Amino acid sequence: MTEYGGGRPMARYIRHACAFCALLLVALLVNAARVQVVQSRAYDANPANRRASIARYAQPRGDILVGGEPVTGSVDTREQLRYERSYRDGPLYAPVTGFASQLYGSTLLEHAEDGVLSGTDPLLAPFPLWNDVTRSQSPGGDVVTTLNRAAQEAAFRGLAGRKGAVAAIEPATGRVLALVSSPSYDPSVLSGNGEAVGSAWARLNHDPEKPMLNRAVHETYPPGSAFKVVTAAAALNAGLVTDLDAPTRSPDPYRLPGTTTRLTNEGDGCADASLRVAFEWSCNTVFAKLGVDVGVRDMTAMARAFGFNDSGVRLPFAVSPSTFDPRVDKAQLALSSIGQYNTRATPLQMAMVAAAVAEGGLLRSPYLVERTTRRGGETVAGSGTHPVRQVMLPSTAVRLRELMTDVVREGTGTRAAIPGATVGGKTGTAQHGVGNSGVPYAWFISWAQADSAMNPQVAVAVVVEDASANRGEISGGGDAAPIAREVMRAVLGR
Repeated sequence: MTEYGGGRPMARYIRHACAFCALLLVALLVNAARVQVVQSRAYDANPANRRASIARYAQPRGDILVGGEPVTGSVDTREQLRYERSYRDGPLYAPVTGFASQLYGSTLLEHAEDGVLSGTDPLLAPFPLWNDVTRSQSPGGDVVTTLNRAAQEAAFRGLAGRKGAVAAIEPATGRVLALVSSPSYDPSVLSGNGEAVGSAWARLNHDPEKPMLNRAVHETYPPGSAFKVVTAAAALNAGLVTDLDAPTRSPDPYRLPGTTTRLTNEGDGCADASLRVAFEWSCNTVFAKLGVDVGVRDMTAMARAFGFNDSGVRLPFAVSPSTFDPRVDKAQLALSSIGQYNTRATPLQMAMVAAAVAEGGLLRSPYLVERTTRRGGETVAGSGTHPVRQVMLPSTAVRLRELMTDVVREGTGTRAAIPGATVGGKTGTAQHGVGNSGVPYAWFISWAQADSAMNPQVAVAVVVEDASANRGEISGGGDAAPIAREVMRAVLGR
């Protein structure tokens, strides 16, 4: 009886012990949940935590594709940060791919599409919730670009290491067909995390030629006479010019309003020249006066319609905004209207100008990514919708196409002509430096349409910084036009 009765306190102690153990277990689970759910972001972001970096580089990165072929890869180093990025034809595609470095982060497409390429984008997972619970990672997806391989190679070959850039667009869609910056660099030298990577980073950043500067989208230049396309569009749209062959009542030289400064031309025959002659031979006096006659408000509106002063352009990586100053007096407006004073443009922006003319006055937002896919090729996301705006009246675009065609047929841009195709263009020489003492930048913007095609197939802008030519318009025709011609030929398949 005594032994039996003595078991009741023991049973109670056991129950208390079990309850206490259960309480400890609950506390443990609550704390684990707190650490893994509530505080997980803080731990993940802690610089001392290398698990995220180890996981990030534990699998191959997805690829960036051009013409269906990868221009990137991954190298297995067998080290803790196992896979490093590699590039095929690195300098050729650096202005598109950017770099993906274990030390210095990523840029351009490598940065903008990092979620897909690294496998962290939830759209890559068949069951995203399961990935969140297990903290597993999908294989890296691929990014399919809009680039035309032949056009990219033609642009790179044409620049031949000279400082400058090329941008090419398909007018009917906005697809970017070529994006080249020169001089370039090989992104592979920045991929790892050893001493060589640090040395390469220092060397590239201190190089006076600035090889890591993406001149096609991140550098703005005075567009010079290439901007006269915008001024002509504004004058035609406003009805200031109704007859391309009528005299424009423009003196030569032209005194800038409110000043004693006289604007002159490189050649003769610009006094009272028609718009056709002035456009063909790029008369500064005619276009400066036209800009003043159009007025600040309408000139600014036309520039904005083409894409100037827009800080929201993305390819998907950001593009530096091109600028047309709306706060100018008449003398400054005259200079702005011939692509000088504060007017600045990226090569991509000037390709957009040519594309809008080619597409009958419609401008389609440029884009560089056709689609993203899973590792097996299944599409994850398409290019999406791209805004379209009417830049000018269709009748204005028709007359501008006529003017640009004249430039290539018999004006300053004859070196851009392509047999079997209609080509329109505009040369430009942007003077710069103190007292315009610097070597001019040579510009050429153009579009091309094969005789067998229904619409223009490509619009191109080329700028060469160290143009070794005279200060006249012929430098744009001599240095930049042949590069544009080869890019257009590549797109047309000629």
